[in-house]
Amino acid sequence: MRYILALTIILLIASCKKENNTNLSNYFTYDQSNVESAGVKMIPIKTPAGEFKVWTKRFGNNPKIKILLLHGGPAMTHEYMECFETFFQREGFEFYEYDQLGSYYSDQPKDSSLWTIDRFVDEVEQVRKAINADKENFYVLGNSWGGILAMEYALKYQQNMKGLLVSNMMASAPEYGKYADEVLAKQMKPEILAKIRALEAKKDFSNPRYMELLLPNFYKEHLCRLQEWPDGLNRASKHLNGEIYTMMQGPSEFGISGRLAKWDIKNRLHEITIPTLMIGAKYDTMDPKAMEEQSKLVKKGRYLYCPNGSHLAMWDDQKVFMNGVIQFINDIDNKKI
Repeated sequence: MRYILALTIILLIASCKKENNTNLSNYFTYDQSNVESAGVKMIPIKTPAGEFKVWTKRFGNNPKIKILLLHGGPAMTHEYMECFETFFQREGFEFYEYDQLGSYYSDQPKDSSLWTIDRFVDEVEQVRKAINADKENFYVLGNSWGGILAMEYALKYQQNMKGLLVSNMMASAPEYGKYADEVLAKQMKPEILAKIRALEAKKDFSNPRYMELLLPNFYKEHLCRLQEWPDGLNRASKHLNGEIYTMMQGPSEFGISGRLAKWDIKNRLHEITIPTLMIGAKYDTMDPKAMEEQSKLVKKGRYLYCPNGSHLAMWDDQKVFMNGVIQFINDIDNKKI
């Protein structure tokens, strides 16, 4: 009897191991007809200035959930969003890290006509097609400038989406500038702010002193509050395409002064009818109350507040941020939204 019981247990264990190995084998299978490249693929993008390639990296294999991550900047890189790898892989989500055109790992053409919202939106749509995502499984998660891009993409292509996640980005550049100038700037020591303003008045943004003042007094307070910045954020900062960033965002961190200066879609948020998560944080460069308001302006909105987070709450309020994001995606998948 004991022998039969032991044999049964051994067979069950062997069966479970075989099943797990099969699942893992399927999970990590991409396109076996091509050379494996750890999920990295350069996707061709057609633009009015010619055809270029953008860098993407796929994780997982889940036909029900495909998430495209849109980094900030403009012209930062996917590197500061690498923290999603741990959490999303644990959940079994299929997701894509992605460097937008002009960013470090993608082609970097010099034609300035390429750096417009409409052109970037068209690029995201081409990436969607390339990863075979559709309205049954496609989620877009954008942080900062990536949030602008995500909202604009949804306004044009939400028929191809299942869910939208906007991380730390207000829907109005003028309101963001007002918050930075009237709220965040006033939280700084007057003597520090005066020195920053003096450099900005001279347009002396390349002066090393400008960054020396901003790093401890602004970035460490409102960008990422971790005492030691993550390796991915440090790499992304080094790889920033400053030419595109300045052209679109402007040289100052107190609001937007480049091509995005007048961007405002707040009065169009009601057009977004797919489930949408708006994420705000207490110490963010974006007004968390505005993020909450935005969650009420879309048709099916939810608000996630990170009480210890800043602009990169995915890092400095990680558990709250990731738990809320994962819960939102699972709720859509389980038809609870």
